[in-house]
Amino acid sequence: TEIYTLSLHDALPISHIVRFVSVDKNVRLEILDWGGSGSPIVLLAGGGDTAHVFDEFATKLTDGHHVYGITRRGFGASGYSATEYGSDRLGDDVLAVLDALHLNKPALAGHSIAGEELSSIGSRYPDRIAALIYLDAAYPYAFDNGKGPSFQDYQALQPPERPSPSPADLASVSALQKFFERVDGLRYPEGELHQQWEFGPNGRALKQRE
Repeated sequence: TEIYTLSLHDALPISHIVRFVSVDKNVRLEILDWGGSGSPIVLLAGGGDTAHVFDEFATKLTDGHHVYGITRRGFGASGYSATEYGSDRLGDDVLAVLDALHLNKPALAGHSIAGEELSSIGSRYPDRIAALIYLDAAYPYAFDNGKGPSFQDYQALQPPERPSPSPADLASVSALQKFFERVDGLRYPEGELHQQWEFGPNGRALKQRE
């Protein structure tokens, strides 16, 4: 396993070290290191997000932990593979990162679909981790005792369609942040929006990244 250290990302309000770890043939994962002191904790993003979504949250943990984040394969700056996206494959990616960074029994905290990776690692390698923290991540794809609704039941639910941002909402990063706060009830960190959107030289959001 190889580690490539790129830079200290200080162009945005939150600083972190960006690394890339090779986990599979032609697949490297982006790793964010926010620093901190104490036992390690590794943050796993929900579906569609990158590790940058934790930019502001991670800094709240650095007083008691050394905090890392992983962008899973196929998202953001991490490598893409046309196959191998099962929970065990994604869990093995996380384990490869732990090995590369020499992290001994970290706590893993995952949001939403990251419950897959948490449960895969916890059920197969419980001795590799200190704790599993499910952040709105206990869905049927994470674990299922046969008594709850199926994943198909969840997929059948049709939430209201999200409105598109208006020209005023695209005027700047802060305007786009306010749009998501208003529509989704959450505030995306600036770094995560730069992963999801292309911005022009005047700071205007142009389009979502493919």
